[in-house]
Amino acid sequence: MPRKRKRPAQAGTGSPQAGEPDYLAVGFLRRPHGVRGEVLMSVYTDFPERLQPGVTLYVGEDYRQMRLTGVRHHNRGLLVHFEGLETPEEAGRLRNTWVFVRADDRPPLPEGEYYFHQLLGLKVQTGDGTLLGVVHEILETGANDVLIVRNEDGAEALIPFIEPVIVRVDLEAGELEIDPLPGLLGRE
Repeated sequence: MPRKRKRPAQAGTGSPQAGEPDYLAVGFLRRPHGVRGEVLMSVYTDFPERLQPGVTLYVGEDYRQMRLTGVRHHNRGLLVHFEGLETPEEAGRLRNTWVFVRADDRPPLPEGEYYFHQLLGLKVQTGDGTLLGVVHEILETGANDVLIVRNEDGAEALIPFIEPVIVRVDLEAGELEIDPLPGLLGRE
């Protein structure tokens, strides 16, 4: 069964592999917390356990390299402390800033699972070779994810990312083959 993991992507200049971003967003720094330079961070990664003291993160649009020296849970986020930040004023300079990891440092996924950024831009076609368009966006629903496929005229098709529909995902070729359920494309 096809599976994916949500991973927000932020493109940099160049890529580790063709079409892939240099950095992936893992969090968003909200506001300073306390008097010791901690910052409240919303987490946007499926692997928050990797955010441990000693890990190097890349902060802001300029991807400033910063080392984590402290991490603890707080409500639905994390309180993080970076090396060199000792006061709330210093921590406050990071307010409303994205936090990234290098894309080439991401954990491998099990067979059949994909990061969102890997699916975006794939050409979607049926088994008979009919090109439907490219994956433009991914919607997360309660039951399953849905690919928004847009053709060159701007028309969109909603394709459920489920086993009976997704036949093949070929990241190297940039293709995704589907077997549409009856009525899915409005043709049957």
